[in-house]
Amino acid sequence: MTLYDVGKGICAALLCTIWRLRVRGAENVPREGPLIVACNHISYFDPPALGVALPRPISYMAKAELFEIPVLGPIIARVNAFPVDRTRGDRAAIKKAVEIIESGAALGIFPEGTRNKTGDVKPQIGVALLASLTQAPVLPAYVSGTDRANRFARIEVVFGKPFVPGGGQKATREDLANWTDEVMARIRALRETL
Repeated sequence: MTLYDVGKGICAALLCTIWRLRVRGAENVPREGPLIVACNHISYFDPPALGVALPRPISYMAKAELFEIPVLGPIIARVNAFPVDRTRGDRAAIKKAVEIIESGAALGIFPEGTRNKTGDVKPQIGVALLASLTQAPVLPAYVSGTDRANRFARIEVVFGKPFVPGGGQKATREDLANWTDEVMARIRALRETL
């Protein structure tokens, strides 16, 4: 049993009992093969909620600053997170993400690149770039209630249907921007199903 398994078990127990986690669309999640999970981001609770809801292990790109925090940094590194420098195009993080996806694993990414409670943060093209480089399907996900976790609000995760942005064609910068918009539109559409 890995630290990831232990952490997921603890998080599942807490999320299901205290926050009454509800998951919808789990049947849309491919159980194996390369996968990019693209989700909205409103709270630090989002990665654990998404990880518990997803019926397979997931790795995350996380801002590099988190790895500098004593205790937290080593823990998140052991539960499948790896750092990304958001101040520049981090080629090492992109290479690591591509390796994870091409190994047949699931990679979680928050396209806004930061917590976005108001919905006005412009998404980054990272999810579209990774989909273009790997031809992996993107699974849209929407998390709600995590921004009210301190009031023990119900947390919900809904998964949409996976799709390949651009149908597997080679991408221009304009294509990546358009595909990012498509990913975000699919994520926002899931909010309406709650």
